[in-house]
Amino acid sequence: MKLDSYSEVKRLTSEMVAIPSINKEPSGESAVAQYVYDYFAGLDYFKEHPDYIKKFQTKDDFVCRHSTYAFVKGTKGNSNKTVILIGHIDTVGVDDYTPIQEYAFKTEELPQKLKESFDLSQEVLDDIESGEYMFGRGALDMKSGVAGHMYLIRYFSEHPEELDGNILQIAECDEEDNSKGIITALDELVELKKREGFEYIACINADYSTNYSPGDEHRYIYYGSIGKLLPCFVAFGKEAHVGQAFSAFDPNLLIAEVTRNMSLNTDLCDIAQGEVAIPPISLKQTDTKVGYTVQTALTAFSYYNYFTHGLGPGEVLRKCLDIGKKSFSDVIEYLNNQYRRFCELSKVDFTALPWSPRVYSWDEFYSELAEKHGKKFTESLDAYARKLNEDDPTLDMRLFSLKVAEEAWKWHEDKSPALVVFFGSVYSARIEMTRKTEKERALLDAVEAAVEKVRPESERLIKTRMFYPYISDSSFMAVCDELSSVQAIESNMPAWKHKYVHETDKILEINVPVVNIGTFGRDGHMLTERVDMKQTFRNVPNITYETIVELLK
Repeated sequence: MKLDSYSEVKRLTSEMVAIPSINKEPSGESAVAQYVYDYFAGLDYFKEHPDYIKKFQTKDDFVCRHSTYAFVKGTKGNSNKTVILIGHIDTVGVDDYTPIQEYAFKTEELPQKLKESFDLSQEVLDDIESGEYMFGRGALDMKSGVAGHMYLIRYFSEHPEELDGNILQIAECDEEDNSKGIITALDELVELKKREGFEYIACINADYSTNYSPGDEHRYIYYGSIGKLLPCFVAFGKEAHVGQAFSAFDPNLLIAEVTRNMSLNTDLCDIAQGEVAIPPISLKQTDTKVGYTVQTALTAFSYYNYFTHGLGPGEVLRKCLDIGKKSFSDVIEYLNNQYRRFCELSKVDFTALPWSPRVYSWDEFYSELAEKHGKKFTESLDAYARKLNEDDPTLDMRLFSLKVAEEAWKWHEDKSPALVVFFGSVYSARIEMTRKTEKERALLDAVEAAVEKVRPESERLIKTRMFYPYISDSSFMAVCDELSSVQAIESNMPAWKHKYVHETDKILEINVPVVNIGTFGRDGHMLTERVDMKQTFRNVPNITYETIVELLK
């Protein structure tokens, strides 16, 4: 191995884990950003170049929190080529550690406390006994990855002569929720591009990975990244007293049918470059009734995780509309069959129920109302959304979108049942590496060469795959879909501009291929979260180092 990184990356990881930085909790994320800043500020290179580091606050955020960047300019030549390193400093919560929450951040003491407090699997016990794993919230996901990048920035600050170009690290907050850290960092990247003349050629993320199945001993590097959309369905029904049940159109029944057709439907799996994305799955399903009454529900709501490898937002929306139309038709057929049977049992004449499928995209729904009511509608709905956000900036984006849709429904004169489909969350874009561009070929070749150099000493089987399988901030580094497809997000998102904007123009100014050379361990987001120290503290920094040197040789 070229770099003796193990002990320093281990120390940095343990010290950052000791700083609680649960997403959205006050001061924690900023405290880690300050730790990263102080680490660099103490190095001789940054004492000479203090303007090469910066701690910056997220914009349009109801939480005061920060991210930090640092960069090193190589002296080997005059190239402005710049490699971006990214990694997040926030974590998920620690409720699962009850009753030993305070030990979630103590990497040395936690393993023994876990053994004393929980019935652990044999695999976890074996990993504790091996001494090869560091336990702690954020150890795997992903403060150890940030620590590895910090080590590399320090190394190159001491050896800038090895680089014909520059490296830039961003330690960003808020990856676990709405990605406001990396979205704000886009402004910094664009500003640095103008100020320093940086030519961005690649991005290396260090987000976590794990084994695919028990007994899988491979360690993974991922080109590109999976995409994620959150299609939402709101069903507007027809209410009735339960004593007149067949007079009602139950929106819960419609949403249940949507879930049956959406959730884990392998026909909806997205396949690209021989790799298959997990099918959609339900994340929420509810009606909007408050308290108990004997009136049927008026509105029901659901949303689904939808992973993509090759599909753009426009294509996903069309698939969801097809599911909505099928579900609506099937529910009407079911209701008529049940009503016919009820009439037979009751010995009364059957008359078909009055329902017919009505399925809209948000764009179609909004446009129909705008055409009918003009500015009176558009300005009123915009004012409603603006005030809703001002009154409660912490309101969940998905619930915000539902409330906006319900407000729009009030303007619709035809109150017969309808289903509206929209996108309700941050757009995590798919990043696909195809070797079609010079930058993609250069990054792929550099990673492959780096793996070959490190593999003989790695003590691990290292494999490459084409899509990082978890949501990550890599999605904000490039645009791989047609712009017309991306625009389907804007026109089909009730929260657009009030709660979220996808900064496509800024992303296009960066627009680099992405690889994930990340941490490795087990049980991310679980109380037994742990990081493989040899792979993460030694092998990963060396693979990343060799990749950077190859790109900037």
